[in-house]
Amino acid sequence: MRIVDRGVKVVVVGDDAETALVGQMLDEMLVAVRKGHTPSASDVSYALNEARNRQLDKLGSVLGEIPSALRREFQIKPRTRGQRRYLDTITAHDLTLAIGPAGTGKTYLAMAAAISALLNNTVSRVVLTRPAVEAGENLGFLPGDLQQKVNPYLRPLYDALYSMLDYDRVRRLIERETIEVAPLAFMRGRTLSNAFVILDEAQNTKSEQMKMFLTRLGENSKAVITGDITQIDLPRGVKSGLVEARSILKGVAGIGIVHLTRGDVVRHALVQEIIAAYERVEGRAGPDDEHAARGGEDASRARGLRS
Repeated sequence: MRIVDRGVKVVVVGDDAETALVGQMLDEMLVAVRKGHTPSASDVSYALNEARNRQLDKLGSVLGEIPSALRREFQIKPRTRGQRRYLDTITAHDLTLAIGPAGTGKTYLAMAAAISALLNNTVSRVVLTRPAVEAGENLGFLPGDLQQKVNPYLRPLYDALYSMLDYDRVRRLIERETIEVAPLAFMRGRTLSNAFVILDEAQNTKSEQMKMFLTRLGENSKAVITGDITQIDLPRGVKSGLVEARSILKGVAGIGIVHLTRGDVVRHALVQEIIAAYERVEGRAGPDDEHAARGGEDASRARGLRS
């Protein structure tokens, strides 16, 4: 198959079935371009997969339109249908659970929605937290005061912040406690009102930690809980609070649960292939497979990907 650019039009030459798929993909990319989106190679790959699965309808609008959860100035848009569903769920619910593999944008999109809500004066502060659990490594004694000890665990949250706001502005917001980044243990006993709260790496919470966090939510607040249940770093035999919460909270009004898949991965193209390879070896059957929740003891030691 060949694609020929003739200036005002594009000619696709090849097998009828293949050219039809490519033609549909190009039509949707044109819709996205007209809405101000510049398609990437991964967008084209994703669109072709959607065409093969007969799910291409309105993909151009998904890529080109900015959801209400995000400020236009950020120039951040969902790159897959799953990501668009995730952002719409955040908008429609006070509590959202987002479960999916590394690279699907769970933390980044939640952070963008939180900062958007803060700048829109929908909330008065943003609280970012995650459990301080070592990812299969024994880090031993860490020097410094308490803040210096926990900062390495919170670094991914700071990285996402700095990608959206300039350094000085982030520091001012943190100094005024408009943005708070803290380990999960610091949440006990608090009521988080008029806030957008993100619990990241929630697969590494214990049951009692998850219940504690869920009951912190105060008036006019929104919470997003993210995690990858294939990368649980808790000791063997300890059940993940995220896995338990997914089961307990299913069907509760006001709570949205989103499952992202490797098709929603927007990192390097190899990340999708790596996730697929691990799924084949571990023999996972789907999101409700308990083996998927644990990921397998041997696989947990070999993990190198983080969300």
